[in-house]
Amino acid sequence: MSAFMQQLPALIGVVIGALGSYAAIVRGDRARFRREQTARWEERRLSVYADYARSLKRTVTLTYRVAAHLGNDPHPHALSHEEAAPLLAEAAEAGDPAGEALLLLGTPAVVEKARAWAVVVMEMERFGRERTRAPEAWQALLQRQREAREGYYAAVRADLALSADRPPAWQVPPLHVRADAEQ
Repeated sequence: MSAFMQQLPALIGVVIGALGSYAAIVRGDRARFRREQTARWEERRLSVYADYARSLKRTVTLTYRVAAHLGNDPHPHALSHEEAAPLLAEAAEAGDPAGEALLLLGTPAVVEKARAWAVVVMEMERFGRERTRAPEAWQALLQRQREAREGYYAAVRADLALSADRPPAWQVPPLHVRADAEQ
């Protein structure tokens, strides 16, 4: 029995070491699982954020084209509101799932900035629907849309812990009102 008592401290040490190793492995696995799960959700949110931006940008491009038809914008591919109406409806319908996914997965800050951008885009649509011919008012609306879009992108970058550095602004050519649109 004395031989067992002599080996008991070593046996207790082995048991404690095995339990410690098990606890460390379980803890490490849990931490790795949480990191992987966080990365997966961040990838999904990035995808949702990009899909929403693409859907709104499609509508924005169509409003540029309608504004060009009215003489408010220099877009080279003018489109009458009648021609654009089914395309705008299609863009709105295609954007609905992106908006719902954004509401589901987006952070409150991103959702608020997305809403602000969407409101300005709806004003742009109304501008064309009412056939407004006011290049200065259109330029002011475009500036508001650009600021709202940048606010959305800044919120997305903050949510995903991306670089806060703003990319350089694209240079937009000055507005030249088409002579045939003034008639």
